[in-house]
Amino acid sequence: MDLVYAQQVAEEAVVITRAIPIDGAALIKVAALFGAGICMGIGAIGPAIAEGFIGGKALEGIARQPELQGSLTRTMILADAIAETTGVYSLIIAILLIFLFAF
Repeated sequence: MDLVYAQQVAEEAVVITRAIPIDGAALIKVAALFGAGICMGIGAIGPAIAEGFIGGKALEGIARQPELQGSLTRTMILADAIAETTGVYSLIIAILLIFLFAF
């Protein structure tokens, strides 16, 4: 029963996709949107890991020497801002891909 339904859906998908004309411009749009998604997906992993690591080490330092809390917090915020720049760069590239090639 499920196999018959899957075959019907596949046949309908083939009929629908054959009715859609695919040219070079459509492929460029698809590639740009796919590239933007991959760019943000991979570009957000590094800053997330780095910021978590920085925050954890700052908390360890504050736990060991509470009197240095202000200095460690300022340093942690600066390091987080620097780590976030790669995420911002990948966001800019993704936005450029979307607005320059997809529209």
